[in-house]
Amino acid sequence: MPVSRDVQDLLHDIERALQDDGPVAVGTMFRSPALRTGKKVLAFLGSSSGDSLILKLPRARAAALQAEGIAGPVTIGKRTMREWVEVPAGTDSDATLTAWTAFAREALLYVRSIPA
Repeated sequence: MPVSRDVQDLLHDIERALQDDGPVAVGTMFRSPALRTGKKVLAFLGSSSGDSLILKLPRARAAALQAEGIAGPVTIGKRTMREWVEVPAGTDSDATLTAWTAFAREALLYVRSIPA
């Protein structure tokens, strides 16, 4: 199922919001729209269980978000990715944008801290 136009628009809004923290650009990951800084992906859109933002965060933060019920795990094949979480879109696009932007900023800072 392809991601909706609404969440693609949100991704571009997040890209613009993070430019002061940038550089951040929209690219792709697994043929889905993604946020990148340089060659590193910090987030991408998912749609397997409805529109969602999949983010790379420190393991402890990812586990905490899952424990709080804010995010779900990301499984690729048979492997659960410990540093990736899936945050579903809410019913209010403004609230979703606010939450996703904050999580994307966390992901950007984390991805930048990882040695190349």
